[in-house]
Amino acid sequence: MLGDAVSARAEFDQLSAGARLQPDVLECEWGLQAAANAWAEAFVVAERLVAVSPERAFGWIHRAFALRRMPGGGLDRAWAALRPAHDRFPKDFLIPFNLACYAAQLGRLDEAWEWLEKARAHGPAESVLRMVLADEDLRPLWPRLQESAGG
Repeated sequence: MLGDAVSARAEFDQLSAGARLQPDVLECEWGLQAAANAWAEAFVVAERLVAVSPERAFGWIHRAFALRRMPGGGLDRAWAALRPAHDRFPKDFLIPFNLACYAAQLGRLDEAWEWLEKARAHGPAESVLRMVLADEDLRPLWPRLQESAGG
């Protein structure tokens, strides 16, 4: 949390095996792996988090995020891993937001727009809009977003 991944890793390595299976610890470990661009390792951590705490959306979202970036992964696999999470967490705006990103990058723009509308319906409107305009994955939807806003 303080930006010192080396010290964080050293402290993490001192935890017992049981402590390493705690959901909060797994979330921190995922962050360490992501910061190191160790996407295959981040995927394994997120898989473990989904297994031990399937009620946490974090694991589902971050498993797909890592899967997209890891060797042998990709957008299609990330999409397939995250799509069931929407049924489990229908009011979580980050899941449809990420599905919109994946669909947009796969060239399925109408579907991406539908997912974006779901994200906007369940998330804080201003925050979601800022996220959309800051996410290059959603660039193909920016003109449509401007049209829908009337300008």
